Amino acid sequence: MSIFERYLSLWVALAIIAGIALGSLSPGLVGLIAGAEIASVNLVVAVLIWAMVYPMMIGVDPASLRDVARQPKGIAITLAVNWLIKPFTMAALGVFFFEFVFADMIDPQDAQQYIAGLILLGAAPCTAMVFVWSQLTKGDENYTLLQVSVNDLVMVFAFAPIVAFLLCVAEITVPWETLVLSVLLFVALPLVAGIWTRKRLGTPARIEAFRDRVKPLSVIGLIATVVILFGLQGQVILDRPQVILLIAVPILIQSYGIFALAYAAAFAMKVPHRIAAPCALIGTSNFFELAVAVAISLFGLNSGAALATVVGVLVEVPVMLSLVAFANRTRDRFA
Repeated sequence: MSIFERYLSLWVALAIIAGIALGSLSPGLVGLIAGAEIASVNLVVAVLIWAMVYPMMIGVDPASLRDVARQPKGIAITLAVNWLIKPFTMAALGVFFFEFVFADMIDPQDAQQYIAGLILLGAAPCTAMVFVWSQLTKGDENYTLLQVSVNDLVMVFAFAPIVAFLLCVAEITVPWETLVLSVLLFVALPLVAGIWTRKRLGTPARIEAFRDRVKPLSVIGLIATVVILFGLQGQVILDRPQVILLIAVPILIQSYGIFALAYAAAFAMKVPHRIAAPCALIGTSNFFELAVAVAISLFGLNSGAALATVVGVLVEVPVMLSLVAFANRTRDRFA
């Protein structure tokens, strides 16, 4: 892992502190950035999101789809967990905690926003960091690429309907036009751009070299976005710091629960460990860049939904590293 990936949670924590300081010292600058919108899309954040998403989409190889029949059990588990289970359990946990368990601690309007952010996280399976988790568990790199490629293609068509359905169930107004526009801007177009880039570069060596050059853009885009978000959210955090911990509770339960479900299913179906570990980790990890982008587009930079997605970023790496360690300890139990 690079130093950025290994200490991602630390960088995010520092970005949160920097954002709160910036919001306190220069609220006019943060407000100016927040006001740079066209058709509900913040132009500054849109550029930063593209910087995050585009390098990841270069890793999607459509040619790998021809191998979908190889070890179909792994693909079946990944698709079932990511699209038939995970979004719905995340929504259920969000409603359970913020409408019942934490109801006396959170304003009802804020609670709806946090639920919306959790839904966006739950409906966005990982596309990039999973390659790191796969490598750390000695996973099958080619099969991991296949799983990610299939997930990204499904995401183009499934993300918006699932998010819209769950938001409606949670009685949250869905601006359909903004949702569809967000999926086009932050999933479909980067995916097309990534595939076009792969075609232009040609060889795997050139593709890998180019990805290594542009990869730092992802971290820069993420950190800058977090700074802006917390520049606007700073007063909320200073007034109610416990909000971060409350949002983290359902995310932690979801992460460990989804991993246990997928990992156990892979074990029961006798999937080899080199496929089973990445298979479980894909569902556990989140495409938080997309979740952040859509939360900002749908609900605004200073929304509780955007705050919830950033909390997902904060807990991502420690949780995933603990699961990587568990997967490595249990490798010998698989055939």
